[in-house]
Amino acid sequence: MKIAFLTPEFPHERIGHSGGIGTSIKHLAIELERLGHDVSLLIYGQKEDAFFEENGLQFYLVKNVKFKGLSWWLTRKKIQKLINKLHKSKKIDIIEAPDWTGITSYINVNCPIVIRENGSDTYFCHLDNRPVKAINRFHEKKALQSADGIIAVSTYTGALTNKLFGLKTSFTVVPNAVNMLDFIKSNRSSIDNSPPVILYFGTLIRKKGLLELPLIFNLVHDQCPEAVLVLVGKDSHDIKTKSSSTWKLMQPLFNESAYSNVNYLGAVDYSQMREKVETATVCVFPTFAEALPVSWLEAMALERPVVASNVGWATDIIDDGINGFLVHPTKHEDYSKRILEVINDKDKQHEFGRAAKQKIESYFSAPVVAEKSFVFYKKHLK
Repeated sequence: MKIAFLTPEFPHERIGHSGGIGTSIKHLAIELERLGHDVSLLIYGQKEDAFFEENGLQFYLVKNVKFKGLSWWLTRKKIQKLINKLHKSKKIDIIEAPDWTGITSYINVNCPIVIRENGSDTYFCHLDNRPVKAINRFHEKKALQSADGIIAVSTYTGALTNKLFGLKTSFTVVPNAVNMLDFIKSNRSSIDNSPPVILYFGTLIRKKGLLELPLIFNLVHDQCPEAVLVLVGKDSHDIKTKSSSTWKLMQPLFNESAYSNVNYLGAVDYSQMREKVETATVCVFPTFAEALPVSWLEAMALERPVVASNVGWATDIIDDGINGFLVHPTKHEDYSKRILEVINDKDKQHEFGRAAKQKIESYFSAPVVAEKSFVFYKKHLK
């Protein structure tokens, strides 16, 4: 099968910043190519129009059209022309696109389009309790209504998306993927390092609970003064306060003693992230808004204990008390107690780590996700 992914992100030096969606697409694309499928990446929002091949994958970079008031329309028509050209030349059979901002609205092509719901702007605005731009909501709904098939990365995401848009669309749950070959030799000895390292990796932003984390760490620090909090990820502006930096908003929330044990490393290249995760005693993700976060999957694949948010999608990944802990981000005392429980119990660290990796291998590994995706694509090609 000839499969194309239409995406605004992909982890590659020529493409720029990529988040969890791009990473998951990369894992899935590599596995599909390994299974003998032809895979193309159509990456919009780029600085140039370009084509290149690498490791069996075909990359088409698409520069958005700039024209006041019509950029959205002209860019979609440009993408439409490229897709139809590739389909006519038998280079693609089916397109997978994201729900984010409804990029496939008003794109009319001669092959099926399936949408993978990783969380639309409407979805994240709802979880973040803020208004969504009307234009984004309009395009997202239209794209979902015109899609040939819908994949949701979690049951929660699919059900909530239908509710928010007033739809009764059927969806198939196929989660995000990780490539277990990247995690085949976890450096388990590093988990015994002292002092204990509490790691958060991801964007520094309100919706991911970063304004709750200082208050949680203060309580951890009171009981375990030697513990270190390491933060890895790009800083971002705060939409509620209009601050240009979430990190600046975080700093006054730490008490003076706890702050001395905080190390913010900024954005780190994806190739270096494994080392950062392997040095962690426990990974923490106190987020309010996700669909199915790849960062959780990667930490678990490296056999790291996780204390994460208990909101919505979380139970699709973590079985509370078996392969991690789930706590609401605003329950600061409960959250800190779970972190301390992991830090102070090396047997639990190893127990959670082993169970976490087993969960990832069974449900989220690239071969499992690729097979489920292929079955879905095949159904909609017919």
